Amino acid sequence: MGIPKFFRWISERYPLTSQLIQENKIPEFDNLYLDFNGIIHQCSHPNDNDAHFRMTEEQIFTAIFAYVDHVFGKIKPKKLFFMAVDGCAPRAKMNQQRSRRFRTAKEAKELTDRAILKGETLPSEKAFDTNAITPGTPFMFRLSAQMRYFVNKKISEDADWRGVKVVLSGHDVPGEGEHKIMEYIRLSRAQKDYNPNVRHCLYGLDADLIMLGLLSHDPHFCLLREEVKFGPARKKSNTR
Repeated sequence: MGIPKFFRWISERYPLTSQLIQENKIPEFDNLYLDFNGIIHQCSHPNDNDAHFRMTEEQIFTAIFAYVDHVFGKIKPKKLFFMAVDGCAPRAKMNQQRSRRFRTAKEAKELTDRAILKGETLPSEKAFDTNAITPGTPFMFRLSAQMRYFVNKKISEDADWRGVKVVLSGHDVPGEGEHKIMEYIRLSRAQKDYNPNVRHCLYGLDADLIMLGLLSHDPHFCLLREEVKFGPARKKSNTR
């Protein structure tokens, strides 16, 4: 069976599509964009299958800062560091998110109930409620304040951050993170002094980022993401 016409067109137009970037051969990038909610989820509940797992809010914030600093240190953007947190989504997306949050809460309760039936003693601390990762919640307001403090601290103390323009689009700015990033890129492309050879690196877990990256039509566009293994296999960090 031959290669479908669409994918043949992509492979000819974008010969480096899905090329693995090796640890010691990371290319230089001008702009780094973070679809931030993926980082929040990974750092706040990295082990959903363990009813005993607990993290304090302070530990979550510390883990988020460490992860952001790690990604920045790996890529070392030269010009722009753009962090986009999901804001209010369109109505249709809100309905999907609502059903997803009900399902998450139901699964968390079932996990706790099974542990209790087995006679296990659970920690007295309340488990982190993932529904708090929603625009407008007190948790997101506190995270935004802590992120502003973290950015100011890094700019004042870390030489690698000082020459870079840092943009934080918080939960109070409407739109999903990946679409806020693409809107920023489109607006930049509309400027008269835009350099078409700008090298972009976009971090995120959503599959639609692959198509959004291709639709940007910029010749130098890289997607940085976690390698997600389904089933019993755990997540493994990788760059693609």
